[in-house]
This record gives sequence, structure tokens and C-alpha cells, in this order.
Amino acid sequence: MDLQLEDKVILVTGGDKGIGFGICEALARENAIPVVIGRKPPDVLNAVRTIESNGGKAFQAFAELMDPRQCEAAIKQVVEKFGHIDGLVNNAGVNDGISLERGSYDEFVQSYLRNTAHYYLMAQLALPWLKKSKGAIINIGSKVSLTGQGGTSGYAAANGARNSLTREWAVELLPYDIRVNAVIVAECLTPQYEKWINTFPDPGARLREITTKIPLENRMTTTQEIADAVAFLLSPKSSHTTGQLMFVDGGYVHLDRVIKNVK
Repeated sequence: MDLQLEDKVILVTGGDKGIGFGICEALARENAIPVVIGRKPPDVLNAVRTIESNGGKAFQAFAELMDPRQCEAAIKQVVEKFGHIDGLVNNAGVNDGISLERGSYDEFVQSYLRNTAHYYLMAQLALPWLKKSKGAIINIGSKVSLTGQGGTSGYAAANGARNSLTREWAVELLPYDIRVNAVIVAECLTPQYEKWINTFPDPGARLREITTKIPLENRMTTTQEIADAVAFLLSPKSSHTTGQLMFVDGGYVHLDRVIKNVK
């Protein structure tokens, strides 16, 4: 399917690795121009080179997302290069384990801000250009906003906010025909997830324990499956979809996890 994204300039925060990089690859396959935004130039440039070596187009912008001035500079750089912005994917974040029992007030506030504030900031900075292009915003969220996880109060609160902001912005931006949706991730095998799995004495056993609870095919969601959903929501093929939380999770959140597949 042609998603009609050719030469569309799409900002992707945290686009240098994991789900963000998968999104950039999916956009490049659709002949869009993903802009990889990250704070580590070597990682960002490596992501861009990888996409280009596979025949795609990409661009880079460097920013510590907690620094408004760096974010402003990144947007300015993109506009100077292309003259337009057609979409924004707010993706960067970290499940940092700031809990109620073992965290502190300052750690909680920092975790919440680190995982939420740049979603607002990047959307606001890109908004004048998204108005011109009638573009789209995608917020990447997590299952913990609905299921809870335990031991990660800051991240859970931030993801609840991401869901709420998705609906709030969808309403606010209706007059500009800007669509706003979220893709909610449950169990996806990213480098960060693998790092967590490897903290267990038997990582393989722990992973099998998790996948048996994923109803559809008892396997992890792939980054490509997340990325393909994002590309679709950015495209004109989803032109009447806004304010939605799309769960790409093999039924993890909404189906009974004691279900056993019968083939």
C-alpha cells in the first residue's frame, strides 16, 4: 500500500534507536524523510547513515529534549533545510523505575518531566508548521498508563499524561485539520527491554514467562509492527482518525492473558 508519504518531513524524537529507529526506517521505506532527533550525535548520525545506505532519505537534528533552546534550534535547522514539517512522532522516554516506596519527590518530578515535558514542547514548536501542512502528531505511549507495572510511578504518570494530551490536542487542533493519535506499546523487544531482561538470572526463562502471557501468537511485538502502525496514522490513509489510542500489543492489555491459543 502506498501511504502517500513521499517527501513528507517527519520529526522523530529518540529516532536513533529502538522503536524510534524502527519508525524512521518504516517512514524511509515509504519515501518520507524522517528527521532523527537525539542528544548523542554519533548515534543519530549512525541511524541516518544506516537509512541512507539502505536507499532511504533521512536528516538529523541534535537536541537534549529537556533543553528548550536546543529543541528550538533543532526545529529551526529542519525548517531551514526543508521549509516544511509534515508530522511529529513524540517517542523518546525511559522507564526509569522511580517508585513510590523507593523514590523521592525530586526524582518523581524529574522522571515525570523527562518523560512528558518534551512531548508538549516539541508539539508546540512544530505547531506553526503543522498548521500549514495539516500534518499529524503521534505520541508513543506505554501499557503502564492503564495496567500499572509496579515500581515506576514517574513513568506511569507520564504515560497517563501522554494519553490525556493525545485526546486534548486532538480536540484543540480540530480547526487546523491536524490529527493527533497515540500508539500504545506493551511488550516490544527493544535494546532497552533486552537490557532489562538480562538483569535476571535466567533471561531466557523470564522472556518465555512474559511471552506466554501475550495472547496473539505468544510472542513479543516487533519494532516494525509498531512502526508500521505509526506510518499508517501519519498518512492520508488514516485521514478520519484522530484522538485514538491504538494498542499494538498482541492483545496484551485488553484480552484475558490466561487465554490459551487452540490451533
